[in-house]
Amino acid sequence: MTNKIDITAPGKKAEKGGVHPLTKEVRKMEDIFQSIGFEIADGPWIETEEINFDSLNVPKNHPARDMQDTFWIKNLKETVLRTQTSDVQIRYMRNHEPPIRIISPGRVFRNESTDARHEAEFHQIEGLVIGKNISVANLKAIFDSFFKGYVGKDIETRLRPGFFPFVEPGIEVDVTCFRCGGTDKKCELCSGTGWMELGGSGMVHPNVLKAGGIDPEKYQGFAFGLGIERTIMAKYGIKDIRDFLNSDTEMIKQFNK
Repeated sequence: MTNKIDITAPGKKAEKGGVHPLTKEVRKMEDIFQSIGFEIADGPWIETEEINFDSLNVPKNHPARDMQDTFWIKNLKETVLRTQTSDVQIRYMRNHEPPIRIISPGRVFRNESTDARHEAEFHQIEGLVIGKNISVANLKAIFDSFFKGYVGKDIETRLRPGFFPFVEPGIEVDVTCFRCGGTDKKCELCSGTGWMELGGSGMVHPNVLKAGGIDPEKYQGFAFGLGIERTIMAKYGIKDIRDFLNSDTEMIKQFNK
């Protein structure tokens, strides 16, 4: 018996693929930073302990190492999955003369339990500016430009004291709430305070400049790091960071409508 084909039947529309929201949003971030003079730099996921920790002013037995639960590579001595994209700073400084103005978006790894706000595998975008007469005022101007460009409206930034071993002084970065602006006491993003913490920053520590082969008597600069997933979550109201890595295609579809 021959199978008959009904040539009058409507065809089945094939589903189109789409760009993953992480890729899509990182490209937006890169475009904004490139528009204000930054270059994009990259580095390996598997990193030496010297670059991932020692050169970033976190020597062995330093208490700051407890802040970053680390995946060590078996059978490779003093080798880790990088815990931040700050490793790119060291690699770039050792191969380039100031002035330096780079961002380094990429994947990082922390050996920690996962929940709605934390993952063992996530992404950061790191920035580094090195030159003469660089100040915290320049850092704030960069943040103002980035968040205004990324969110698409006026966003106020606030800098608070914080501790990060590779910068001095260390600065926490807050931005006005993307969702409510402080008007909703039950807001899940800011709890009604009007502010969200999105990253860390500060003036590059002289020890880090030396480790990168740059004379801290001649040059200074700042570095900053933003959690990419956390920034996207704040912008779009995504509640669970694990949604970025699971197999649910519905999240991908909503970014490709």
